[in-house]
Amino acid sequence: QLQASGGGLVRPGNSLRLSCEASGRASSSYTVGWFRQGPGKEREWVAGIKWSGGNTNIHYTDSMKGRLTISRDNAKNAVYLQMNNLIPEDTAVYYCAATPRRLILSSLRDGNEYDYWGQGTLVTVSS
Repeated sequence: QLQASGGGLVRPGNSLRLSCEASGRASSSYTVGWFRQGPGKEREWVAGIKWSGGNTNIHYTDSMKGRLTISRDNAKNAVYLQMNNLIPEDTAVYYCAATPRRLILSSLRDGNEYDYWGQGTLVTVSS
């Protein structure tokens, strides 16, 4: 199971750190992705982290690159998404998802490639 948290109401320019904590069978070696779905919009991929050959590979969507940092704490079986300089267009429900498979970049962005999903956490950016 995945539990996403950390959302809230923030003013433009502020930051938030979202957490995705895994329990049960989820492993720290799982590929984890963050997605979001804004009001009236389709779900979109935001960031992903995967463990491959002893290295951690991280990828971000171009639209938010420079404002995101994804990290993981293996001891806590958790993945975090630090979001800085938030803008109103970042308002969305943010979801984390995981799979035991090591996905190539094109698959990393595809929500259908993930086996487990968290319940989502709402981020509202408004003045």
